[in-house]
Amino acid sequence: MKPTIISLLLVMMLSTSCKKFLDEVPRDEISSGQYFQNPKHAENAVNALYRSGAPQMYESNLGAYSGSRMMFGPYMSGYIDNEYKGQEIHVQYAQNMTLNGTNLSSYLQGIWSSMYTGISRANNAIKYIPVTPGLSAEKAKQLSAEARFFRAYGYFQLVRMYGGVPLITEPYENISNMDVAKSTVEQVYNLITSDLESAVNDGGLPDVAMLNNGARITKGAAATLLADVYLTMSGFPLKKDMYAKAALNARLVINSNKYSLTTHNVDANGNVIPASSAYNKLRLADNSVNEYIYYYEFAVGISTSAYASWSLPATATSETKFAITVNTYGPTAKFLLGYNKTQDLRIQEKQFFHSSLIKSNGTTLNFATAPYIWQDEEATFKTATSGKDQPIYTYSDPLLIAAEAIAMAEGVTSEAVGYLAQVRGRAYWKDDITAIKTQLSQLSKDDFIKEVWKERYRELVFEGRIWFDIQRTRLFPVPASDGSGNILFEPVIGHANNFGATIQEKNLLFPIATDELQRNGKLVQNPGY
Repeated sequence: MKPTIISLLLVMMLSTSCKKFLDEVPRDEISSGQYFQNPKHAENAVNALYRSGAPQMYESNLGAYSGSRMMFGPYMSGYIDNEYKGQEIHVQYAQNMTLNGTNLSSYLQGIWSSMYTGISRANNAIKYIPVTPGLSAEKAKQLSAEARFFRAYGYFQLVRMYGGVPLITEPYENISNMDVAKSTVEQVYNLITSDLESAVNDGGLPDVAMLNNGARITKGAAATLLADVYLTMSGFPLKKDMYAKAALNARLVINSNKYSLTTHNVDANGNVIPASSAYNKLRLADNSVNEYIYYYEFAVGISTSAYASWSLPATATSETKFAITVNTYGPTAKFLLGYNKTQDLRIQEKQFFHSSLIKSNGTTLNFATAPYIWQDEEATFKTATSGKDQPIYTYSDPLLIAAEAIAMAEGVTSEAVGYLAQVRGRAYWKDDITAIKTQLSQLSKDDFIKEVWKERYRELVFEGRIWFDIQRTRLFPVPASDGSGNILFEPVIGHANNFGATIQEKNLLFPIATDELQRNGKLVQNPGY
């Protein structure tokens, strides 16, 4: 059994439960002065960061019908649906663009609070790990780098969702920093990049795949996140030219040779064996050593994943061991038009998606398209519990970031073409890779970059990237209706999403929860709300 963060947290809990109750200091009363007294304290403080803050966007414990929080942005695009949105009001408000700080106060407060809980824990770790008695300098450096990764990731989520937010970098040790005004977007990004530059360049993080590092943060994970941050900073609202730095960090991951795209199994005639395609290999494996750069870890009996139950609609529940199945992340028909229906393997039945199930009586149940990539047969038909990890950054991320950033900074070079061609070539498996490269190399810079955006739309759908890409480009993707998979990009302000709701400028940020505005007297609501 691999050593993981989840197993370490379980050991931590069990080791404290056997102490006499009267000798135990209540956890919520342990001050920073009492904690961080030995190396185990420092390790446990960082272990907790893997399950709090930004990673919680990918948790699946909000309820079967609700989905995970990473789905909220895709709901706003109108390209992702939830068959139980009649009772899940956050889906309705997102798709109809009618959300505000009051009607979704509880939901938005949940996101905000979880982010700042993780940031607060990271602040404690960053301050006290360097002075923890008995902790070696090398171990302190690595643990501090992990804490900086999670603090940066938390602020990266916040600044994209809410814009300027309170910038808190010290532990809550008195009431002086309870009410904090917003910092500017640029100030927040300055902290994010400072933390991640430190983690990548001076953190001593192992340069191995996460799976080979006990499911802990690696140099590749930190560099991928930093590349994503610099790419985002280059777009709206900052519009700072950070493409060269985005390319630098994406190249760091690519040139490490620690990662690669999973390949298809083919038959004697060179045809992909559908059940052994790269996408099905990724579906069947708990995770991929080569392709998964950073993932949210699940484990049966400790932190069970609900993603498998979201791979089928409610009508399929009786055919499974789950108490409920529900298509909480259903791609709409309009979204699916973004894939070439004959050439793109991802859109073929039982690759990225599926729309049918052979029932136990031998008949076929047809249903609205659902995520097949999350289908876990063992959990669905035998155990009702899945421990499959959820990828957050895969090798496609640095490839596509590098392709876009290099094109912007240096032009449509053969290097940029090669990175985009890797992602497209795996999907368009019938096309000769040389022909794909030739076609891409002949494009203008603007047209090439749009081809990158199209692949981000198609390839990163299960990582929930679509709304963040709309925010930074200020362009709305519109698939053609002819089956070609072509996608046009139109100005987002004033554009209707797929449910007919007009997108206003205010919608590009979330409103701050009314509960939070009442708690923090120095906060002001985002414009337009």
